[in-house]
Amino acid sequence: MPDIQPPPQTQTRPIAAIPSRSAARTPRAGWIIAAALIILGAAVPLALGGYWLGVFTTAFYFAVFAMAWDLLFGFAGMVNFGPTFLIGLGAYGAGLLNNAGLGIPLALAGGTAAAIVGGLLLALPALRLRGPYFGLITLVAVLLLLDCIVIFAGVTGGEIGMMVPDVLSVSAQANYWYSFGFMVVSAAILFGISRSALGLILQATGQDPVEAAALGFNVTKFRVAAFCISAFFSGLAGGMLTFYQGTASVDTVVDLSIAVQIIIAVVFGGRRTIVGAILGAIFLILFDELLRPLGELNTFVVSAIALVVILFFPDGVLGRLFRARGQ
Repeated sequence: MPDIQPPPQTQTRPIAAIPSRSAARTPRAGWIIAAALIILGAAVPLALGGYWLGVFTTAFYFAVFAMAWDLLFGFAGMVNFGPTFLIGLGAYGAGLLNNAGLGIPLALAGGTAAAIVGGLLLALPALRLRGPYFGLITLVAVLLLLDCIVIFAGVTGGEIGMMVPDVLSVSAQANYWYSFGFMVVSAAILFGISRSALGLILQATGQDPVEAAALGFNVTKFRVAAFCISAFFSGLAGGMLTFYQGTASVDTVVDLSIAVQIIIAVVFGGRRTIVGAILGAIFLILFDELLRPLGELNTFVVSAIALVVILFFPDGVLGRLFRARGQ
C-alpha cells in the first residue's frame, strides 16, 4: 500500500502585531532619570546666577523642540529634516500678531495655530511620497520659509530679526520657571502620548507601514495626527522662545543649523524615549556654552562628541543604558 504523504505546509509571513502596552512599559531607570531631572531643575535657581539661568532657559525650549521631533522620527518613523519650519511659523506668527496689538496669550495661540495649519499643508501632500522624498520636502519647506522672511523683510525684519513689544518677564528666575514648567508639562504630555494606544500604533506604522495598513489602520491619518501634535509643541515653544528673547530671528528659530542641533539632540539622548531628547538638548546647549572660550572649536568638539555617541551607541545614551540593564 503506497504511503500517503501529507500536503506540504505553506509558510506564510506573519503580520507584525502592534507593540503591547507591556512592551511600552518604561524601564525603572527612565523614571529615576526623569525624577532626577525634575529635582535638579527645581534646584538650579538656588545655585546659579542670572546668566546660567538664561542658558538653561534656552536649553529647556530646545528640549521641547527635540521631544516634538522625537515623536515624529522615533515613533512615527517620519524623517523630518525641517523641524525649524514648524518652529519658525510659531515664532514669527506669534511675533507678527504681537506687533499687530495682540497680547502674549492670544499671540501664542495664533502662532501655534499657524504652525499646525502650516504643518498640515506640508504633511498632507508630502505623506503621499515614499522613501527620502518626505525628508527632502520638509527641508525645502525650511528654505522657502527663509526666502519668505528675507523677501518680506519690511514685516519680518529679514535677516536682522523682528522685535516684539512684549516679553514674558524681565526676571531671569521668572523666565526660567516659565521654560522649566513648560518643558515638564510638555514632556508629561508627549510621554503619555508615546505610551498610549496612539503611540503604540505610531510605532507600528513607523516600523512597517505596509503591515500596519494590513492590520486595518489608516497609516496616513495617524501620521498626520503625529505631525499636528509635533507642530503644536514646536510652534508653541517657538513662540515662547520669541517672547523670552524679545525677538524672532532666522539664527535662533529657522536656520538649518538649529535643525541639525535638534536632530543630534534626539539621536544623542536616545530616540523613542522622549526623556532622552531632554538630556541631548541640555547637553548640547550647556557644552556649547562651556566651550565658548574655544571659539570656533567649541562647535567642533561638541559635534565630535555627538558623532562618537551616534557611531558607537546608535540607541543613544538612554537606549544604551536601558539595554545594558536588560530592561
